[in-house]
Amino acid sequence: MKRWPSTAAGESKVMSRRYRPEKREIAHDLRYDNLHVAMFVNRLMYDGKKSTAQTLLYDSFDMIEERVGRQGVEVFEQALNNVMPQIEVRPRRVGGATYQVPVPVEPYRQTSLAMRWLLSAARNRGGQTMSEKLANEFLDAANNQGAAVKKRDDAHRMAEANRAFSHFRA
Repeated sequence: MKRWPSTAAGESKVMSRRYRPEKREIAHDLRYDNLHVAMFVNRLMYDGKKSTAQTLLYDSFDMIEERVGRQGVEVFEQALNNVMPQIEVRPRRVGGATYQVPVPVEPYRQTSLAMRWLLSAARNRGGQTMSEKLANEFLDAANNQGAAVKKRDDAHRMAEANRAFSHFRA
């Protein structure tokens, strides 16, 4: 097994096919002290305008509180949990053929995919302000409806259809 050269602290890292740096720590959100809210703000942001992204998200939380009576963050967390995929397919080349092999999804990737799907589904909604689109998508996802949940169901359906190739898992 090859090893990376020793670092300053004296330890060496095992060399893998691709080097992956450590995940950066993200500061929790100031208003709700929630890591997922801070991550979503960073994904919502355009051109480094973080305050605009925060305003959009907080406005959508306020709309949710007015409509449902529950806290907006609770609905957001529920929507995130409903959209997180448990299993996905990855292409694997075996003897000249490429198979779609179902594999479990890592926890960080689950949240990342869920946020990406919620955001793209909200952006593709038409005829409203972005705050309203986000609020509606969060409410739909919390009720297991909407485009983001459909995306998760499609990923699960694809994995179920390719279950026969699960023995190719690496």
